[in-house]
Amino acid sequence: MLTIENLHQFYGESHTLWDLSLSVEPGSCTCLMGRNGVGKTTLLKTIMGLLPSQSGRILFGDTDLAGKRAEQRAYLGIGFVPQGREIFPLLSVEENLRIGLPARQDGAREIPERIFELFPVLKQMLRRRGGDLSGGQQQQLAIGRALAIAPRILLLDEPTEGIQPNIVREIGDIITRLNQEEKITVLLVEQKLPFARRVANRFCIMDKGRNVAGGAIDELDERLIKNFLAV
Repeated sequence: MLTIENLHQFYGESHTLWDLSLSVEPGSCTCLMGRNGVGKTTLLKTIMGLLPSQSGRILFGDTDLAGKRAEQRAYLGIGFVPQGREIFPLLSVEENLRIGLPARQDGAREIPERIFELFPVLKQMLRRRGGDLSGGQQQQLAIGRALAIAPRILLLDEPTEGIQPNIVREIGDIITRLNQEEKITVLLVEQKLPFARRVANRFCIMDKGRNVAGGAIDELDERLIKNFLAV
């Protein structure tokens, strides 16, 4: 589904991603883990085309993403939920959801009803401005906006950050449903171990811009946690 080969990325003079290789299998839910500042967000933004890579390859299926803009990657079926949600605060919920529709390959121009089945609160608040929603509601809106393009893979950057516990559980349930029932491949960045263990079936640990460990989620043992995740 998604193959990253020998990826290098720089912020100015700072070498952020070092010869990073990663494979995300179709239908998997892979959790990208690591301490703050190791390059997790940078990797997702580079996959999405929001940051340039210096060298290496990113393949989505058989398609090399080199040179493709973010909107072209969305058209291929890559959905992105950024850290901090980044919804448009002055636009209505409906306008936020409609923004991604031009990236749909099937040409549909109506918000999929499935989004409202997953997040009923969004239907109730269609006319409300995005900035007036609670943090949890904004996160649901950000996920709904990504789903509006009918993605084949969903990239989520810390979807539980700053969210109340009851909404965290709900978001975890939604991710599991999307992955297991609708067969959307998921790559998420997550710091909370219990959440990661509940929703993911694979993991990848990054350290100093490199991929240092990975495997099935039940192989995430105390040694790895102590060496690369504990603070």
